Amino acid sequence: MLKRAFTGLAAVGLLATLSSPALAEGITKDQGDVIINELRQIRLLLSRQAQPAQAKPEAPERVKVKLGKEHSLGNSNAPIVMLEYTDYQCPFCNRFFTGTFPELKKQYIDTGKMRFITRDFPLDFHPYSMKAAEAAQCAGEQGKFWPMKDALMTNSAKLNAELISTLADGIGVDMGKFKGCMDSNKFIPVIKDEVEAARGINIGGTPSFVIGKVSGDYLEGYLVVGAQPFENFDAVARKVLSE
Repeated sequence: MLKRAFTGLAAVGLLATLSSPALAEGITKDQGDVIINELRQIRLLLSRQAQPAQAKPEAPERVKVKLGKEHSLGNSNAPIVMLEYTDYQCPFCNRFFTGTFPELKKQYIDTGKMRFITRDFPLDFHPYSMKAAEAAQCAGEQGKFWPMKDALMTNSAKLNAELISTLADGIGVDMGKFKGCMDSNKFIPVIKDEVEAARGINIGGTPSFVIGKVSGDYLEGYLVVGAQPFENFDAVARKVLSE
């Protein structure tokens, strides 16, 4: 109870700080909006803890987003597709990665029910999130995207340029090719396009997800925002399967 109260007070205090004119001059409006979005996720998590167990979650919003050649896990013909938007320095993304994703993988991806696609949404106020996203894509050129993603997420709280390079070396990529890829910045436009596509369906923070079915070149389904427990994703997946 004390920890919960402290977290709530910290969130309120940070919101007040962000509203001050002095800090407002040091960050852009978009950066401020994203920070506030993360704080709203904290408040949402706290409010859910206080809700009665029988309370029903709010119905998710339906969205439609065009797919491309993203990295994916699972059966390419799976009846459900889950699209993730993530930031490698986002603590909520790490919470999803460590707390929810293993069960989701076990129950849905490994059983052929779901194809899991990931996209980057690096937040401006996380100094190494763009470089981490580039590193994952560069490792992907050598067939090492998922090992690199796992390494980055596992070390999300301490990422810096040196560690990103060390992690790439640790998963066995050709470091000459990797460095050339990173120096070229060729994946920055791709990542920025992914962010713009996300903003087009009202995504403003991470992690965010779309769970649905593929129709042509598009994924049509439900928007789920935040590092929610497995049960919430399970409920949306079941809903999609029943449609």
